[in-house]
Amino acid sequence: MVGTLRFARPTFLAVFLALILGSAAGAQSAKIQVEARPIKSFHLSEPSRTRFGSLEFRGGLELTSTHRDFGGVSAIRVAADGAHFVALTDKARWFTGRIVYDADRPAGIVEAVLAAMLGPDGRPLAARGWFDTESIAEDGGTLYVGIERVNRIVRFDFGRDGVRARGVPIPVPPGIATLPDNKGLEAMVVVPQGLPLAGTLIAISERGLDARGNLKAFLIGGPNPGEFSIVRRDGFDVSDCALLPSGDLLLLERRYSPAHGIAMRIRRVALGAIAPGAHVDGAELVSADMGYQIDNMEGLSVHRSAAGDVVLTLVSDDNFSPLQRTILLQFKLVED
Repeated sequence: MVGTLRFARPTFLAVFLALILGSAAGAQSAKIQVEARPIKSFHLSEPSRTRFGSLEFRGGLELTSTHRDFGGVSAIRVAADGAHFVALTDKARWFTGRIVYDADRPAGIVEAVLAAMLGPDGRPLAARGWFDTESIAEDGGTLYVGIERVNRIVRFDFGRDGVRARGVPIPVPPGIATLPDNKGLEAMVVVPQGLPLAGTLIAISERGLDARGNLKAFLIGGPNPGEFSIVRRDGFDVSDCALLPSGDLLLLERRYSPAHGIAMRIRRVALGAIAPGAHVDGAELVSADMGYQIDNMEGLSVHRSAAGDVVLTLVSDDNFSPLQRTILLQFKLVED
């Protein structure tokens, strides 16, 4: 059984500042230009509508770049300042930068960097076949990345080394090794101090199913490690997760069918309901289909704005396809 995880203490914002300042120094890093086209409305046929379920639309961006390696964004974490972010692509690259705003609406991306993720030997992760990086979790100066196909989790000391940090594999429960080849760890989050399960890395599979057809999930380290399951509904798969300040777990989910195209959904699960052996479900906060400004939504982050609002940031994975888009969307959580 995996023991208690060791987490570094630097603040998340300090990590990002160190990352940005040192990111261009490595041979595997490149500063890039990212163009951003505003997305002013979320619903295609109701442009003046801003309320969607429990969320209020703040704005969005369609992101493009001429750099050949841009795209495939599969996870994101936005710092407490609501601006600096670290994301990863499913080709084992870091994508970092800063969101700029017009009032509270996202207006652009600056200081953008792409960098190869490094393995324990200093070579790119992709060089050893660990390229399908799909999930990220942070705790202070430590970042954890989940890799599909090889079903591994690697730890990076960002507080010390920024994008030049070397990923070191951590021990994982045996059940992770048996997850489907391309439906493995898709969502991870570290539970901070002061909440139930503090010190635990929660790792959720995209479509690793138990005997009842529900999603396998894992509690790694912390006070009570083990496995639990999440009810799978309506053909949706999990693509990311994040914790609200209150402690509830948000699940970003997506679904694709040739007949109906892409859909996304966000569910809210009570953190206190999660325990080894538990079978949990959650209420829907929002859902959207091709009538909305969505694509293959894969990344979710939560931060609190200077005004005190809880803000959700979502990003999409364009699969490096000219038929898809990289978009960033922001919503405010409305607690009625």
